[in-house]
Amino acid sequence: MRGAGVPRRVRREPGRPAHQEVTPQRVRFGPFAGLFVCRLRFVRGFIGYEGIKRRVPMHSPRCFLSRADIFSKPGLLPWCARKPPGWSQLFLGSACKGNFTHVIAKKCQRGQKSQKKPSHLGPLDGSWQERLADVVTPLWRLSYEEQLKVKFEAQKKILQRLESYLQMLNGVNVTTAAPKSKGLCCLLHPIIPSPVIDGYRNKSTFSVNRGPDGNPKTVGYYLGTWRDGNIVCVQSNQLKNMPEKHNQVAQYYEVFLRQSPLEPCLLFHEGGYWRELTVRTNSQGHTMAIITFHPQKLTQEELCVQKETVKEFFTKGPGAVCDLTSLYFQESTMTRCSHQQSPYQLLFGEPHIFEDLLGLKIRISPDAFFQINTSGAEMLYQTVGELSGVNSNTILLDICCGTGVIGLSLAQYTSQVLGIELVEQAVEDARWTASFNGITNCEFHTGRAEKILPQLLKSKEDGQLIVAVVNPARAGLHHRVIQAIRNCRAICTLVFVSCKPQGETTRNVIELCCPPNSAKKLLGEPFVLRQAVPVDLFPHTPHCELVLLFTR
Repeated sequence: MRGAGVPRRVRREPGRPAHQEVTPQRVRFGPFAGLFVCRLRFVRGFIGYEGIKRRVPMHSPRCFLSRADIFSKPGLLPWCARKPPGWSQLFLGSACKGNFTHVIAKKCQRGQKSQKKPSHLGPLDGSWQERLADVVTPLWRLSYEEQLKVKFEAQKKILQRLESYLQMLNGVNVTTAAPKSKGLCCLLHPIIPSPVIDGYRNKSTFSVNRGPDGNPKTVGYYLGTWRDGNIVCVQSNQLKNMPEKHNQVAQYYEVFLRQSPLEPCLLFHEGGYWRELTVRTNSQGHTMAIITFHPQKLTQEELCVQKETVKEFFTKGPGAVCDLTSLYFQESTMTRCSHQQSPYQLLFGEPHIFEDLLGLKIRISPDAFFQINTSGAEMLYQTVGELSGVNSNTILLDICCGTGVIGLSLAQYTSQVLGIELVEQAVEDARWTASFNGITNCEFHTGRAEKILPQLLKSKEDGQLIVAVVNPARAGLHHRVIQAIRNCRAICTLVFVSCKPQGETTRNVIELCCPPNSAKKLLGEPFVLRQAVPVDLFPHTPHCELVLLFTR
């Protein structure tokens, strides 16, 4: 789940959060004429979802409508995996009955304008909390054993559809003599459960907007859609995946906002200043808070006053009970800003937090990616190591490496580790971690994988075998990254970690496994999918990581 290798960034209307809903529009992309581009609706803070432009094959109107979330008919293409009848009816019936999901899914009729939300929707009671839980954690009403059954069946259906999709569109024969599960093209292992079920998140991002009582200085998560004009910001106190420390910091940030004379920034063009809050924690109880602020036309002196005010609140005022390890402040005039675009300013405390993982001390910067479930990440990375089969004669290529944990944890078993990551701070963290832990056979490169990887592979064409591990963001790998992997004969083993296998991963898998295609510059021998291991990092949600092993 990473930024490196992402094909393109989303251009959004300023002031509109990433999870807004936008009507799909038809576009033409050369050989992809007839495809649709849409932005999907998500709830911020779920697992870091952002609205992403996606190409949606128009094999049928039903396929498009399912992808666009207009309705969901089970059993369609890979991204529309059918849920097992008993479980799906159980959790959907419980989660959707009498809650807010039917409101946020409702579409405006053509030719009619959305009605603006009333400024006062009523007091914040338990029903609002349950509505939020049904959207952010829709499996929360099930026991964890039942959740795992739902997820396993979903992953099984995704693999079944993927096999038929490959055969139908590319004429790929995925039948092999290798062991495989019944009805699947590969061996599907049992789902690996998360060691921690409740309060497992180590990072949460809270929005600021009008609450059910109409107060615009409410800190929480969104219900509703921007299109329908019914956005409501609800506190996250009852979300099972949220640790108490995150809720505590969010509550005191709300207290600070309500005593501040400055208004919150709800929409960029309407003015306002205070924006979202990000909270990061580690297993030792250390807490990093990052406040995003729109400077508008404030002078540097006025900005210094606001920074000093919020610092005073969290060090000597009521917010001191949060016991923050560090507090960052970022001035941002865009929906999202990297450290390079707008530096994170440390107001007080330590510049980093640290985590112990797989025997390593890992440094984490404000902007760096780190799996949101620390104990679950250990299970994930152990699985990747077992499937990779690295040894002293292989080079490990870690694409979209984040803070470098996968490569660093396997460095002792391989001759060299080469990591590629888009976020500069994450690469600096990886280099620090390598140095602190005495690891000397690792190199980490900053930049887009599609630009760095081809040249890096050319420099390694000395006959030594390469094992590649990719862990991209939901937008998948750039086409040029797939080209470089396919065309490098030294790469015979590929481990693909997907946080959304029913999404853009489908396109990546097709390009990895399809016959050689000179028009697409896919000249190397195709890969074959051998094994699949689901790893649950997100209890109470429908999502899990799927680790895929390819060989050729």
